[in-house]
Amino acid sequence: MKLKMMYSFLNSDINIIEKTLEDTVHGESPLLQEASLHLLQAGGKRIRPVFVLLAGKFGRYDIHVIKEVAVALELIHMASLVHDDVIDDADLRRGRPTIKNKWDNRFAMYSGDYIFAKALELMTKIDDPIAHKILANTIVELSIGEIEQIKDKYRFEQNFRDYLLRIKRKTALLIAASCQLGAVAAGVDESLHRKLYRFGYFVGMSFQITDDILDFTGTEKELGKPAGGDLLQGNITLPVLFAMEDEKLRSEIVKVHEDMTQDEINSIISLIKKSNAIERSIEISNRYLDKALEVLEDMPNNRAKRTLQDIALYIGKRKY
Repeated sequence: MKLKMMYSFLNSDINIIEKTLEDTVHGESPLLQEASLHLLQAGGKRIRPVFVLLAGKFGRYDIHVIKEVAVALELIHMASLVHDDVIDDADLRRGRPTIKNKWDNRFAMYSGDYIFAKALELMTKIDDPIAHKILANTIVELSIGEIEQIKDKYRFEQNFRDYLLRIKRKTALLIAASCQLGAVAAGVDESLHRKLYRFGYFVGMSFQITDDILDFTGTEKELGKPAGGDLLQGNITLPVLFAMEDEKLRSEIVKVHEDMTQDEINSIISLIKKSNAIERSIEISNRYLDKALEVLEDMPNNRAKRTLQDIALYIGKRKY
């Protein structure tokens, strides 16, 4: 089953979120509006808003309240992508030119800031100090994750803990916050919204590890960018760390630099795929997935719970 079919019963509310996203990035600056819409219209899984909506189904679900959280979290995610593309000097995002490619780095940074500010403006409509504390802590950790990613570029001596902490901050915590804030906005009790946070964290870790695997196993058409792009940009991911346990492979991987040709990087990708690095990475991803499913076991049985289970399984079992 395709991902969107799993939550098709939310389609009318997702359409409201899409409309609110477009309305939110409209502003007094035509250029900032154009850049924001350029990124927005590139599409995306909208997985964070979906998690917000599903978490809200465990409480008093009101789309006109929940949508503010869903849109804010998607905007924060979008802003981080704009900044990432500057850091990574990326020309393509989802098969389309990035904002930094279409305009320039300085404009992209201001566009990311603008989108980010719009998210914070939306969250002021949520009258709950707990929600604002959760969001503030998430943004702090996300920002640290951005800095850590810059610091860790081409740092081949980093360890597994460095990697796991980085993806926790860069990916997992925003997904965890999406689950928790959707529940908080719907007025669920603390024990339940904390469980949803843990579910989101474990799913987010599995999600990012799977993305890092796909960077080696996916095609350019599937990825929207050339395979091996993360390694070429100096991002040392789990498959690379496992592959570097082999000294011969390590001696090849540490030669990677940003001016390598695609043929050269393809040769290294082939070596990594022939090792057991991909299989070992899948195993770690599956461990996080199992933990996520365990969290759901003692939660109220409803359609939202079943859909969260389906999405978690989908995320962990994407085509390798």
